[in-house]
Amino acid sequence: QVQLVESGGGLVQTGGSLRLSCAASGSIFRINTMGWYRQAPGKQRELVAAITTGGIRNYVDSVRGRFTISRDNAKNTVYLQMNSLKPDDTAVYYCTGNVMGMDYWGKGTLVTVSS
Repeated sequence: QVQLVESGGGLVQTGGSLRLSCAASGSIFRINTMGWYRQAPGKQRELVAAITTGGIRNYVDSVRGRFTISRDNAKNTVYLQMNSLKPDDTAVYYCTGNVMGMDYWGKGTLVTVSS
């Protein structure tokens, strides 16, 4: 069993920054791709950013240049540095990790950007 726990969400003003963290624990030999999704009220969940074990990154267009995903493989942790935040970034942010072909999800952390 694998557990993912997010932290770092909160309330921030437009233009501010937050750093999300997600630590994985449990029966882990290696975590493959890790990523961050978000779901805003009334909208579908969308992929925000993903990073492979080797460090290849992928971003949704709306956050490219403002968000940076990174990971520490030794700590089984993935991060999301979010800068120049906008009200449209308000959502619950979920961490994911792929272990042996199975995708695991955290419970989410709320990010609220006030205008």
